[in-house]
Amino acid sequence: MSDSQTQVGRPRAFDLDKALQKALEVFWEKGYEGASLPDLTEAMGINKPSLYAAFGNKEQLFLKAVELYENRPCAFFKPALLQPTAYQVAEHMLFGAAAANADPSHPKGCVVVQGALSCSDSANNVKQALIEKRRNGELQLQQRLEQAKAAGELPADADCGALASYLVVQIQGMSIQAASGASAERLQQVAAIALQGFKAMLQPG
Repeated sequence: MSDSQTQVGRPRAFDLDKALQKALEVFWEKGYEGASLPDLTEAMGINKPSLYAAFGNKEQLFLKAVELYENRPCAFFKPALLQPTAYQVAEHMLFGAAAANADPSHPKGCVVVQGALSCSDSANNVKQALIEKRRNGELQLQQRLEQAKAAGELPADADCGALASYLVVQIQGMSIQAASGASAERLQQVAAIALQGFKAMLQPG
């Protein structure tokens, strides 16, 4: 078999997963619009044609990076929904957000929150996709709280939609604070106060 034949079927000359991770780091640091194609290709170690061939355009690359971000082993939102009680859901979510947003091993804040805030009208598709992700997350949380209400963990008149919004507002606020330089200690204090507020809402009126 010739050398040219042995080349057939071989994987790409770069690791797609590693390249996507590098793209995520750039987007996380600079935002969607702040990340230029030269920034991305340099970090990913590929040229523009390879980027387009593997990931599509910049918008598609960003959305793939966000998907990677949401499914990282250290992500807290989805694991929080699996906690056995409503209180533990809130606890895992709030303290998970505090830890993740201020983690010094990566840029501060949340890609999904910061990305939606920083996008201009010219990046409306990306902005709307991020807003939809946030809405879907809040809906999933509301559904989890509805389950807790049906199990008797929440008062019969509890507004699970408002409770979900309360937690999401705290998480998003911590992301913005972290991006502005808030320390992990301060965010943990915020999480503790927010959790006290959530616990009070669990008590019958």
